[in-house]
Amino acid sequence: MVAERATFASLAEEREYLAGVSAELDRCQTKADVIEVWKRHYLKIGHRKLGRLLIGRPIEEIAKERG
Repeated sequence: MVAERATFASLAEEREYLAGVSAELDRCQTKADVIEVWKRHYLKIGHRKLGRLLIGRPIEEIAKERG
């Protein structure tokens, strides 16, 4: 069974979620911490957006990229 990605009600809601994930990634101190955050969020926002957050791309830029 494949989990579907969540659909956000608005772009503002997606940005808020991405900001929260970004803050979690910023608090990570070890590889294990990053893996934990990744596992918790990748089914909801996808590996591309998570990767872009991880390398520090701006949330506004990531949220614009629909799909």
